Amino acid sequence: MLKINFAKFSSLILLLALTIVFNFTACCSYSFTGASVPKHLNTIAIPIADDKSGSAEIGLRESLTQKLIQKFIDDNSLQVADRVNADAILECTIVSFNDAPAIVAAGENVTSRRITIGVRASYRDLVKKITVYDKTFSSYEDYPQGGSLSDRNNAIEKVLDKLTEDILLETVSGW
Repeated sequence: MLKINFAKFSSLILLLALTIVFNFTACCSYSFTGASVPKHLNTIAIPIADDKSGSAEIGLRESLTQKLIQKFIDDNSLQVADRVNADAILECTIVSFNDAPAIVAAGENVTSRRITIGVRASYRDLVKKITVYDKTFSSYEDYPQGGSLSDRNNAIEKVLDKLTEDILLETVSGW
């Protein structure tokens, strides 16, 4: 019959676990903070967004810019600064704005509308003089057909929230 020395067995398991943990931490410099902004970047400028969507949606570019700045303030990975003192710059242009039927029921009755907004964001490292990314982000939100102006505005705000979150994440962890 096989006899197991539990003291030696548990010591062996503990040694194996410590070896695995040591090897993982020694070979992998993984950050659990979620952000991987290079150390030479501390500040970011976020100028007012351009609106080239042709929508003439009042306050859209200001709302996008304010939400984006607030996301960076809340995230605290990069401090928001003016362009002259910034290590990086994030320039945004609203390239599309669409308010169209989303759900059409029987008899071609529109029951829901969809707001879709596209934003081109260009993020540049001013210290190393490189463009980190230049890409278009898009998001949408539905609201009820025949709903109030408030329903439509809430849909726009939700789209802007999603877009600014995507832009923030790409900026602070897309390295």
